[in-house]
Amino acid sequence: MTSRFTELVVDCHDPERLAAFWCEVLDFKVIDRSRGKVEIGSWVPTAEEVRARQMSPTLLFIQVPEGKAVKNRLHLDVSPIDCSTEDEVTRLLGLGATKADVGQGSDRNWVVMADPEGNEFDVVRTLAPQN
Repeated sequence: MTSRFTELVVDCHDPERLAAFWCEVLDFKVIDRSRGKVEIGSWVPTAEEVRARQMSPTLLFIQVPEGKAVKNRLHLDVSPIDCSTEDEVTRLLGLGATKADVGQGSDRNWVVMADPEGNEFDVVRTLAPQN
């Protein structure tokens, strides 16, 4: 017996807004929505595919009444695939992200950011081909 990592759930005030932000960041699409929930992903999961192999998890944004109170204990790392880390940070700022300070110091090669509801994530090394 085994399980599969199928979704990462993010509690939030505005699932539509966060789903739209993360769709732009990750080039995902909305794959399901219902009252107070929006699920996004790079694929539409089927039970057969999930049983056959580990696939990329989807992101599920669920509306909750409480606000974010402390630093996330779990966060996403994103790697730009066709530009530098610095260029990606600039793009994400334009989408509504902000730079965040979680005590990481200035000597790090990644950038800590926060999505429009304050959930921290890191922009790490670029995966763009180096000339």
